[in-house]
Amino acid sequence: MSDDIPASRNVAQRRRLLLDHVIKSGSAQVDDLAARFAVSRMTVHRDLDALAEQGMVRKVHGGVTTRASSLIESNFLLRSRLAEPEKRALGRAAAALVEAGQSLILDDSTTAAAMTPYLAAYQPLTVITNGLAVVERLRATPGVAVICLGGNYNPRFNAFFGLLCEQAIAALRANILFMSSSSVLGNAAYHQEQDVVKTKRALMAIAERRILLLDSRKFGLSALYHLADLSEFDLVLTDRAVTPAVAQSIRDAKVGLQIVGDADTGIEKGEER
Repeated sequence: MSDDIPASRNVAQRRRLLLDHVIKSGSAQVDDLAARFAVSRMTVHRDLDALAEQGMVRKVHGGVTTRASSLIESNFLLRSRLAEPEKRALGRAAAALVEAGQSLILDDSTTAAAMTPYLAAYQPLTVITNGLAVVERLRATPGVAVICLGGNYNPRFNAFFGLLCEQAIAALRANILFMSSSSVLGNAAYHQEQDVVKTKRALMAIAERRILLLDSRKFGLSALYHLADLSEFDLVLTDRAVTPAVAQSIRDAKVGLQIVGDADTGIEKGEER
């Protein structure tokens, strides 16, 4: 049995590398993956089947893609690796809106989780979250008290939802909510999971100020459930790849808009109104 352990580790490592390659490329062909990783097409198909079962990728004819359909948002690991530079920029810009002594809500989104490296500069803070990644990243941060909203754990989103979570939310009040969503179509945000929508709506209800963080790839997509109109938020933060038409549509809806630059080149603050 011990002989199987290195083999299983090699399989897991190859699948991680394969996933990283597909995420960076957006899509790949089976033949190309077989050549790249020096394995058979059958092995590639097995790897892709395993990743597809976990919701990491979508198999298509002759290959694989991580590009979400209009109704699909993949699991937490994949989402955390999509649009990483944009999320870092959004996280840094969002953290700059925080003041010491405030109570914050960070939802389960990978975009809100991108704020965590920057929050120590604004301590003391209290952070309320249903996202396990936020808890793990802030648990040892001096001056930051973390309140974890319990409930039913969903491994796909690495977060807690359900009745117990919503009851815990209702007992709290916070200064600012930072949240994201799967998609924005027109001037409304959407999400594909009903339980997630219910929890996000509960979080919105206890926040004095609401800030929506969206990387630009989410505009123009739809999902099953209406989450909120953009007018329900005080500010929308997005990256500079947002189209002029989308930016103007947000402004026309009388919603505050801030456009930020790449994390590697610093924050590039656009119009905020």
